[in-house]
Amino acid sequence: MSDFELSAAEFRALYDRVKQMSRRGPADRRGALNNIAPAQVTAAASDVRRGRAVSLAAPIDSEVAPDNPDPAVHQMTHPGISLAPGSGLSFALDRLAMNIHGNADSHIDALCHVIFDGTLYNGVDARAITAAGAAELSVEVARDGIVGRGLLLDIPRARRVSWLEPGDHVTADDLITAEAAQGVRIEEGDLLFVRVGHSSRRRALGPWDSASARAGLHPVALELLAERRIAVLGSDGNNDTAPSTAEGVDFPVHVLAIHAMGLHLLDWLQFDDLVAVCDELDRWSFLCVIVPLRLRAGTGSPVNPIAIF
Repeated sequence: MSDFELSAAEFRALYDRVKQMSRRGPADRRGALNNIAPAQVTAAASDVRRGRAVSLAAPIDSEVAPDNPDPAVHQMTHPGISLAPGSGLSFALDRLAMNIHGNADSHIDALCHVIFDGTLYNGVDARAITAAGAAELSVEVARDGIVGRGLLLDIPRARRVSWLEPGDHVTADDLITAEAAQGVRIEEGDLLFVRVGHSSRRRALGPWDSASARAGLHPVALELLAERRIAVLGSDGNNDTAPSTAEGVDFPVHVLAIHAMGLHLLDWLQFDDLVAVCDELDRWSFLCVIVPLRLRAGTGSPVNPIAIF
C-alpha cells in the first residue's frame, strides 16, 4: 500500500475524526452552511471594489464525449420564427433535460446526495430518499442562496505546472503551500474552491474518461478543512481523485465532505475566467454568490456561482 492509499480502518478513523470536528445537534439540516455568519457576508460584500462579476460555471454541454456520455438534451419546442412579415407575435421556446450529477456540467451536491452505512448526513435515515425525491436534506436547504467569501486556491500554479494529471492528489500540504504562495488563508465560513486544472488539460489534450481517471483532493486533506470550518467546497473536477485512494470507498471525499462534515460540494466548475481576473487583480478572495434551483426534493442542482470583485 502506497503512502497515498488508505486502508478501510484508516479511512474509518479519518471519517470519525472529521465527523467529530464537524458535529452539530441532531436536528441540524444545514450542515457547514452554519459556519457562515452574517458578519462574514457583510465583510465579503464590503470588499467589493471593482464591480466585476465572473462566472465559475462551465457552459452546459449537449454533445456526447468520453467524459460526458449522457449529456444534457436541449430541445427547441418552438423555434419562434415568423413565416412572413406582419405575421404577428411569436415566441422562441425550449426545454432542457440533464443528469445533474454527471461528470461534465457544473452542479451542487445536496446533503442528501451521499448514502453511507444506511444513513444520510447527521444520521438521517436513508429511507428519506424515495422515488419522489428527497424528503430531507434536499438542495432546498440552500434555497436562499449561499453567499460569503469565496477563496480560490490554484494548486497547479503553486506547483508551477499547467494542470494536475489524472490520478494526482491535492494534499493538505498543497493547500498550505498555495495559501502561502497566494498570500491568503482558509478561514471559517469560506466558500473554498480548489483548482486542479481539469479544463486546461481537456482543452489542450481533448476529453477523456474522467469517471475513471481524474485529479482531486486526497481524503486526508479534508481534516485540514474540518479544522478551518469552511462552509462549501468546490473544484473544477468532482473533488474526488480517481482511482480512489480509500479501500472499499469509491468517493471518499464525497463521503467525508457531505456525509461526515455536512459540506455542500460543487463539482465540475470552470476557473479559467476566474484565474485570469484573480491574476490581473492579484487577489484570490472575492464575494461569492451560489444560487441553486429550488428543487424541493432534489439531490442537487445545476449551478452558476458568481465571483464579484
